[in-house]
Parts: sequence; structure tokens; C-alpha cells
Amino acid sequence: MTEETLGLLGGALGDLHRVLRRAATQRAGRVALPDAQVEVLLLVQRQPGIGVREAAERLGTAPNTVSTLVGELTGAGLLRRERDPADRRSVRLDLTDAARDRITAHQRHRRDLLAAALAGLDAPEREQLLAAAPALRHLADRVADQARSAVGPPGRV
Repeated sequence: MTEETLGLLGGALGDLHRVLRRAATQRAGRVALPDAQVEVLLLVQRQPGIGVREAAERLGTAPNTVSTLVGELTGAGLLRRERDPADRRSVRLDLTDAARDRITAHQRHRRDLLAAALAGLDAPEREQLLAAAPALRHLADRVADQARSAVGPPGRV
């Protein structure tokens, strides 16, 4: 494992993410949401009813930043805030039907784009990539865990 191969892997994964996101958004005929808003929506999709403070912890950002994102997403009709019945000072977050529809369409377009691109590869290369999917998922989870446990505020490039 060299710096060069790590750079190639990181670059390829980043490029693939950006290209898929941009192309899927264009296919859906929508304006792309900022990455930070997408992260909040996907977190709420995975954990309906999550609170703002817990979302901030999971995302590795400040609660006031998440609160701002929640306000923007609520204003856009993509997120709903509901008072926590156990603690009326807290709110729980849930996706609206519009957000669910948007996420479903985006995921469908992304899968279609991936399927078309994979079909254009030769069989051994396609099989290698598909076989690597579980390891890439595990890698993403490990990096996320390490980022959450890092000391200090999240960094920016």
C-alpha cells in the first residue's frame, strides 16, 4: 500500500461519487442539493426520529450547523420537525414524502447509471468491482467511525 495507490483509490472513489451524483441529479431533472443537506437527509432516512444533537454527533459537526441545515430542508419541504413527546424542548426529524420520492428517484437513476457503465466493462473487471462492493462498504464505515472518534472539530480542505 503506497501513497500513490492510496491516492488512486481515494481519487477514483471521489470522482465516481461526484460523477454519479451529478448525472443522477441531472437525469431526475432537479437542482443538486448541497452535500451537507444530502448527508442530513440520508441520516434521517437511516434513523427516522433522530434529534438535532444526535445528528450533529453522527455527522461530526456542530449542532447549530445541523440546525441551520434542518431549517433549510424544512423550508424546502424535504424534512419535518416534530416535538419529542418525552421532552417538549427537543425535536425529532423525519423525511417528508417529497424527500422520500427524491431519494428513491436519485437512487434509481444512480443504479441505472452504474448498471450501464458496468455493462460496458469486460467481464473480469466487472466481477472484480462487484466483488469489491462489500469491502468498500466496510471501508466507508471504518473511515466514518474514525472521523467520528477523531479529537477536535471536523477539518476542511
